[in-house]
This record gives sequence, structure tokens and C-alpha cells, in this order.
Amino acid sequence: MDVSVEGKVAVVTGASRGIGWATALELARSGARGVVITSRKPESIEPAAKELIAAGVDEDRVLALPERADDEEAANRALAATVDAFGACDILVNNAGTNPAAGNLMEVDLGALDKTWQVNMRAPLLWVRAAHDAWMSRHGGAVVNVASVAGLRPSPLMGAYNISKAGLIHMTRQLALELAPRIRVNAVAPGVVKTRLAGALLIDEEATARMHPLGRVGEPEDVSRLIVFLASDASSWMTGATVPIDGGVVGAGSSGIS
Repeated sequence: MDVSVEGKVAVVTGASRGIGWATALELARSGARGVVITSRKPESIEPAAKELIAAGVDEDRVLALPERADDEEAANRALAATVDAFGACDILVNNAGTNPAAGNLMEVDLGALDKTWQVNMRAPLLWVRAAHDAWMSRHGGAVVNVASVAGLRPSPLMGAYNISKAGLIHMTRQLALELAPRIRVNAVAPGVVKTRLAGALLIDEEATARMHPLGRVGEPEDVSRLIVFLASDASSWMTGATVPIDGGVVGAGSSGIS
């Protein structure tokens, strides 16, 4: 199968590290002529761009923008800058996410809950609207939302995060309906991946790995390859789908990991 995004322009939010950065690199390696990476801190996103260049991506194919994911004006600025720099925005990957609200729903800090839902649910909608208005409504495109297996089932102490990802999964389906046929919208649902966000689950990585039928936790590259497939024409008859990529936890079961 030829999974290529040759000649396309992509925007990846939350791309200073982890799944976002790996996705930006995979998009470039798969032929994207422009890759725009965003993160809220200049001190994070600028080194990430340099790392992409060091990994072999031509400097003129990378644009790094310090823009907040949960800011509507930031999303609009980023998409305008993308079209100005590369003349298009064919792919949007909503990767930015947060989880500051651990605890049971009866006790969790409501300010932290609001922040979680704002970044994980509202922000992706802002970026889809910005991409729609700047380019995709006239030219089409593909959106990939980074959800989580946590959005597919409940688990202890993760309620606010789980709900936010469940909302993103349903939003993926709703947007797929509303934006078809010109814009495809799909999602990935990773399990435990070696990222900073999953830090607490990686304290005992061997124990966590044993809870996965495939015997290991995920690498960012595992997820990035699936994202690029969903962004490419190889998946041109897919929209509204959420694809678990979790070492078998959802499909084959586990001994308790969420």
C-alpha cells in the first residue's frame, strides 16, 4: 500500500514532542511539502523545529508557530500563516491535549476539569473551524483527531479526561457527518504511549506493558504511522471512524489498564 501525502500541507497541534512531533516527522517523510507545528511555548516549539530539520526535513518545509491550542484567535492566526506560507492546508492533526484533573468526579477540582475539557474538546473544534474557513471548505481536506482508549470506557480517577476524549470521539463522528463529502474526519485512540502525558503510567513500565496483550507500551511512531494513513488518500473511503491503537487493550482485553 502506498501511504503518501505527497505535495500536501499539514498542521499538527501540540507538536513540540511525543505523538505530535513524531507525526510531523512522519508526514514530512511521507511527502508533505509543508509541515506546520504548533505549541503554546516558543521555547518548546522552536527546538522541535530544529529537531525535525536535524532529522532530515528541509528547513523550508517546516513552520513552527507558538500558538495556544485553546485560543480561537491563535487557531485562526496559525491557519492564515499556513496558507500564506504554503498556499494550502490539506491536513489538520488535532494532537494537543492535557490531563490536569485526576480524581473522582465527585471530588475533582472543577477548574482543572474545565481546563481539561477546554483543551481536549473545545480546542479541536476551534482548529477544525479555522482550517475549514481558511482552506478546506473550498478545497477539501482530512482531519485526524488524537483521542484515547480512555474515551471508549470508564476508569478510576480519570473521569474528566475520559469524558473529554469520549466527547472528542463523538465530535469526530458529528464533524464527519457535517463536513462530508469534501472533508474527511477520523480519529485515533491510543493506549499508553511513551509520552510525558502518560508519565504516571510509565513509572513501572514493565508492569504496564504486561497489561497489554502485545506485551509492550506504545511508541509515538506507532501512532504517527496510523495518523498519516488516515490523513492520506489511502484511507479515502474512511470518515467518522475512531481507530484504537493500544497494543490490543480494546480489542483483545487486558488486566486493568485504561
